Amino acid sequence: MSERNTAARELNAAREILSHAVAPLTAWFIENRADLPWRREPSPYHVWLSEIMLQQTRIRAALPYYERFLQAAPDIAALASLPDDALMKLWEGLGYYSRAVNLKKAAQTVMTQYDGELPHTAAELQKLPGIGSYTAGAIASIAYGEPEPAVDGNVLRVLARLSEMRADVREPATKAAAEAVLRNVYPRGEQAALLTEGLMELGEVVCLPNAEPVCETCPLAALCKAHADGLETDFPVRAAQKARKTERRTVLLLAYNGRYALCKRPDGGLLAGLWEFPGFAGQTKKARDAFFAAHGVAPVPCRKVAELRHVFTHVTWEMTAYRADCKTKPEGFVWATPEEIRRDYALPTAFKKFLPYV
Repeated sequence: MSERNTAARELNAAREILSHAVAPLTAWFIENRADLPWRREPSPYHVWLSEIMLQQTRIRAALPYYERFLQAAPDIAALASLPDDALMKLWEGLGYYSRAVNLKKAAQTVMTQYDGELPHTAAELQKLPGIGSYTAGAIASIAYGEPEPAVDGNVLRVLARLSEMRADVREPATKAAAEAVLRNVYPRGEQAALLTEGLMELGEVVCLPNAEPVCETCPLAALCKAHADGLETDFPVRAAQKARKTERRTVLLLAYNGRYALCKRPDGGLLAGLWEFPGFAGQTKKARDAFFAAHGVAPVPCRKVAELRHVFTHVTWEMTAYRADCKTKPEGFVWATPEEIRRDYALPTAFKKFLPYV
């Protein structure tokens, strides 16, 4: 049986549990919800921005990013016209920079095709760059009161424990089945917003992912099959992930008259469009000499300054950094002082790790 059919069968069997969960969960959320800036003023733009950021990091870490972003781009029109380098600097440290790029693209589309207002329906929202079913459901239910679920890892964990769902929660089919079943129990209006945020918050603070769930404070404990059977930590079910591949790379800290070379990564692929210290795949002296020759770097002594690792979702970079003080200024790079690099250029975390060596 396919993952989708398995998930649908198990969740449909638990539909009555879910229908009985709405009232206690929303009541619990009203009583216990955290005071967050996007909840004080849940405009569609604020909900959208917060949800994109919260896909990147935890709430506490997202708060300063959210505040700084709104100062620079207080509305959709301001976001649509924000310079690219300013956008990337605001996003620096959050990772998945393509999401920041899509934020701006979507804002521009909203300005040109939707008269500056985010669409009300999940189906229409998903036509915008970077907005998938989860973000569309969050905006539609929280900002507009539409009966549309927003299913992420937190919500899937809650549903898996409530229903003892054995389908793999990493499979897209499982998420699709969860969305379909939830739509059958979703209310409309303010209750839709309360249910969406209640499910999110329950998974954030009670039905915990990497620790024992706090079942004694859970408003759904009496309905939860996993809790009744003492199997809370057996759910959700996840298939083993593929091993992450490793790439060895060289990073070059090229110095000239107190300034360091920077270049932009290609517009597509990993860390697209961001600034980096020059470098290349591989770690041989032959490759380093070839790079110098290709970029007009006069032969200079290099000294190894660091060996660092950075872990992405699907790949680990093992990076060796060399510092070279250039006798002449190589062409084809942007040159900046260490202060300017820190202040003006959006470096991804993989390269910020080398800032102490400049």
